[in-house]
Amino acid sequence: MPNHVHLLLYLTDDSINLNMVINNGKRFMAYALVERLKANNQSLLNTLALAVSEKEKARGQLHKVFEPSFDAKVISSIMFLNQKMDYIHHNPVMGKWRLCEDFTDYEHSSAGFYVCGRQHVFATITDYRGFWL
Repeated sequence: MPNHVHLLLYLTDDSINLNMVINNGKRFMAYALVERLKANNQSLLNTLALAVSEKEKARGQLHKVFEPSFDAKVISSIMFLNQKMDYIHHNPVMGKWRLCEDFTDYEHSSAGFYVCGRQHVFATITDYRGFWL
């Protein structure tokens, strides 16, 4: 999505800290996005720089790419998992977005994998739905 990310994560080890996983992911994505913007979109990079608070600047932060919080929900049933997957997969074609005609064609989605059996171009996807059965 242009301004947010949806993820379904299956953590195989109970000792893995979800906050650490999300924070590390956001940090590495932010570095990659800033590098791309340096080459392609200086005005957006300047906007991200203006969003950094004085406290964050004092700690060395140069750009504010992500909001500090995230909304996590525990998947407790196959029905809830399917509901969330359906929402995530259809989000790019709903409302104001209209990022593609067919939800399975959105390049940053796993819908093509789950619905059509296509391997994803950018990521290896593992189907953990059987975990719930």
